Amino acid sequence: MKLDSKYFDRIRVRQSDKPQHEAPACAWEGCCEPGTHRAPRGRDQEGQYYQFCFEHVRLYNKSYNYFSGLADTDIQRFLKDSLTGHRPTWKMGASSEGTPGPAQGTGRPTPRWSRHTHAYNLFRDGELPRREGPRRRPRTLEIKAMETLGVAQDANGGAIRLRYKALVKQYHPDANGGDRGNEDRLREVIQAYKLLKQAGFC
Repeated sequence: MKLDSKYFDRIRVRQSDKPQHEAPACAWEGCCEPGTHRAPRGRDQEGQYYQFCFEHVRLYNKSYNYFSGLADTDIQRFLKDSLTGHRPTWKMGASSEGTPGPAQGTGRPTPRWSRHTHAYNLFRDGELPRREGPRRRPRTLEIKAMETLGVAQDANGGAIRLRYKALVKQYHPDANGGDRGNEDRLREVIQAYKLLKQAGFC
């Protein structure tokens, strides 16, 4: 852009005809200066402001206390509620609808599915139904493990678990008065059960 252009040498800015807004008088008692600065009125008067001049707004801000007139307990409650944005909260395991909280004596929240009934009684004794592993033809090591436990090859996971628990009780030294003569047999039972469990049969 040329500074000596003939098109821009006679630009004039016209003064606005709108009346300029005048600031109200300072709200400080005895002050006649214009109140050009806003200051909050205080608690329970949110959105309302005083108009002070520069000097008096500084004095007002130094002495301003939002919690003036509140007891210490009310101040602490306000500060605690401010952590959640003054929104309502509930304890873990409870809701606003009065849903049961932690189960009595367990300290754990009550599962949502345990508060409902089912026509086919899928949820028994407050436990989820255990999923059985995929039924496939057992391999050689798995067949030997089943023979060690004394279960049929088509036995389901529940039958294998029951048989394992019975054998452990039978061969454990505590059940034989401290006799360790069956430790080898107990070790074989445990290894067989671990193998079947890793393979997905129980």
